[in-house]
Amino acid sequence: MEETTGLRERKKAATRLALHEAALRLATEHGLDRVTVEAVADAANVSRRTFSNYFSSKEEAIFHGDAVRLRRLLELVRRQPADAPPWAALSGAAERLAVEAYGNAPPSWLLHRRQLRGHPGLVAHQVAAYTAIERELADDVARRLTGPDRVLRSRVLAATFLASLRVAIQHWIDHPDGPLLDVLRTALAEATSARPGAPTPQTAG
Repeated sequence: MEETTGLRERKKAATRLALHEAALRLATEHGLDRVTVEAVADAANVSRRTFSNYFSSKEEAIFHGDAVRLRRLLELVRRQPADAPPWAALSGAAERLAVEAYGNAPPSWLLHRRQLRGHPGLVAHQVAAYTAIERELADDVARRLTGPDRVLRSRVLAATFLASLRVAIQHWIDHPDGPLLDVLRTALAEATSARPGAPTPQTAG
């Protein structure tokens, strides 16, 4: 039974990935506004109904890769040492993600992302996805904090961290002269120094 379930999940993941890649490619080639859900389904060799089983829109299909990486970020944060200060845990998880998810990004992926940046439909979807992750991330951060206003402080930390991460990734996509890891470390250090009286990233919390 477990083997059957595992095979089914792998097939679903493969179909979801195929739809994501088809949507990304078509949007890059023809422009997002000229791409239809039917065209994405055809390009992935599935039915329109199958598309609807996985995504609610072409924008969601395009953003799937980012959504997967954001979920992975949460996993990495939760795997950080329990006694690590919040900002150190967040930074450690982000650095791992930078290497793991973006370390071998092909030039074609970077080109696609540059061509699609700024589209209103994708920006709105990105904001919604980051907002949803922010709530879960704040809950995780709150468990690493003590003292008054713990919930408020955790929300501020989560929001600051995700904004820094998003800006670093976008800057790197626009200027991929070096590894994302270097850009990310600079962005996180700047975010830390911008907090009045904040300690260094290694001891923040």
